[in-house]
Amino acid sequence: MISVDWTLGLQFLNFIILLIILNKILYQPLKKIIDERSGKIAGLYAGAKNLETDIDEKMQRYQQQLSDAKFQANEERNKLKKAASEEEAKLLSEAHGKASSRLETIKSQVATEAEEASKTLKKEAKTLAEQIATKILGRELA
Repeated sequence: MISVDWTLGLQFLNFIILLIILNKILYQPLKKIIDERSGKIAGLYAGAKNLETDIDEKMQRYQQQLSDAKFQANEERNKLKKAASEEEAKLLSEAHGKASSRLETIKSQVATEAEEASKTLKKEAKTLAEQIATKILGRELA
């Protein structure tokens, strides 16, 4: 059977002394190390969050700059296309004008040559008709 005597008190005192010694030697240093590690982890976590935020900001700036560069490139391309279209229209207009004037010159030249040929043919036709009539009739026409 269990008896309650002075050894129970001694065991209780021994347990309290052991708790105090273990607290000083083991638990407090261990708690200190755990707190330091928790602090380091919290600091590293905060640093990682700051780094992530910084990276996100830089990516947003990069995307904005990329978007701006694309917009400017499109604007420049559109300006160049417009300038090229205007230059093309100008060149086509000049070519059309030159072709029209050249065509008018050729038409007037052909008309002049046709008129001259017609006059020449009329003169020759009269002479030729007289020659044919003379040969057919066998005599000169008066």
